[in-house]
Amino acid sequence: MSKSAPRILVARIWHESNGFNPQPTSKADFQICEGDELLAAAVTSGSTLAGIIQQLSKEQVDILPSISVVAPPGGLVDHAFFIEVKERLISDAAALEPDAIALELHGAMATTLLDDAEGDLLAGVRAAVGETVPIGIGLDLHAHVTVAMLAAVDLCIACKENPHSDVVECGEKVAAYLLAMLNGSLRPVTAMAKIPMILPGAAETAAGPLREIHDQARLATKDCPAIWDVSLFNVFRYADDEDIGQAAVVLTNDAGQKGELVAHSLAQAFWEKRVRFADELLSIGEALNTVAEAGSRRPFVLADMGDRVLAGAPGDSTAILEAALDRQDGLRGAIPITDPQAVDIAFKVGLGNIVSCAVGGRVTPGFRPLSIAGKVIHLSSGDFTLAGPFQGGEPSSMGRTAVVEIDDRLLIVLTAKAAFSHDPAVFTSQGIELASRDFFVVKSGYHFKLNFGAAATPLLVRTPGVGYYTKGSLSYRRARFWPEHDNGDPAVHVRIFDRASAYSAAFG
Repeated sequence: MSKSAPRILVARIWHESNGFNPQPTSKADFQICEGDELLAAAVTSGSTLAGIIQQLSKEQVDILPSISVVAPPGGLVDHAFFIEVKERLISDAAALEPDAIALELHGAMATTLLDDAEGDLLAGVRAAVGETVPIGIGLDLHAHVTVAMLAAVDLCIACKENPHSDVVECGEKVAAYLLAMLNGSLRPVTAMAKIPMILPGAAETAAGPLREIHDQARLATKDCPAIWDVSLFNVFRYADDEDIGQAAVVLTNDAGQKGELVAHSLAQAFWEKRVRFADELLSIGEALNTVAEAGSRRPFVLADMGDRVLAGAPGDSTAILEAALDRQDGLRGAIPITDPQAVDIAFKVGLGNIVSCAVGGRVTPGFRPLSIAGKVIHLSSGDFTLAGPFQGGEPSSMGRTAVVEIDDRLLIVLTAKAAFSHDPAVFTSQGIELASRDFFVVKSGYHFKLNFGAAATPLLVRTPGVGYYTKGSLSYRRARFWPEHDNGDPAVHVRIFDRASAYSAAFG
């Protein structure tokens, strides 16, 4: 490498793709920026890309911005758009000839033709830049990390917390470790251990069995200086791909054997604690009763677990709305529903007028639309900025949005696009103040707790849909894992990815 300032290419291609959502994610669903706009956005963004750029900005490096494409989790990504983005990134990498590449990916992207989109993307980037250009990726801990991904990169680091309070720190680590590679102080050898199981519940990292396994990982890092990072992946449960499983990825400084032992023990710990991974969810009726009976704790935020957009569901469930309409206690709520047809009708009817139409239930298999009548009280483009901290400062869009008031108490936020509804700005951007409601519904299971914070009391609600796993509820074609399948007492599979040798000649 030249003694001049290192030149680091940065980019983000982020999507979590639910294979059971029948509606593909198109180019129009993505927020796209590039060049200087990408760098400027990182100043206020609560993202892994922001962490990468902020860390690099502290060093004597030249940052080469490529492209950022981000969409809320949803159905499989349109393959043609994926190819367009892939070719753009590869073209930039080949033309700019960077000394290293830092990427934010989700790790669970699939297209209408590819199960492992990121593995394909990274293989293409590696082929374009050769074997001696370091590539580091920062992933969501819900990634489906694959052999193809790790074979193409030098650093694979996930955020460690769920909800994801540490995504910026993840990016900072990716950037810092790439620079360590460039100065010769890190010779990466990575071990990945997998066990064919998923977590049916208890997926928050602050308590329970997952906290215990993360504590074990932190202790391993503390006890062995050669271990630079341990990333534990709660595999995305809605990826219908081969080799699905909980994964432990251990990054070492030329200490593959130690990494192998640690990765194996962590993967085995998942299996040994498997029966403890269970959620305690409220029924819709129990949740609404709690809202009615505990006035001092209002407002509440109800997580619509089955229709979680943040797990790739369409966001078109009417289950909580229907239950709220049937109640006679006057509870005031705000409920988002994805339905572009209903939005079009509301816009045609116009502000201040009564709209009668069916809403929701048009995409998710087994759902049905619900007929409503109410007053159109707000119309907008649906563009807003996430308040954070998770993804704070990021631009987002619900598409054209209409707020319909029913019975002077329930506000239905009809959106043309599925939205990042884990954030209070979904509501406040439409003129709905948190203090005005007894409850809000979000299409998120974890991150809403971080973004609503102390402003509302969280409740996790068992609801139908393709955004929550229960055994037998989804039809997997390729994936084989516990508890969906009886795999007996499976062995932990460990693989070593030795990039140190690739750089010995280049960096000494």
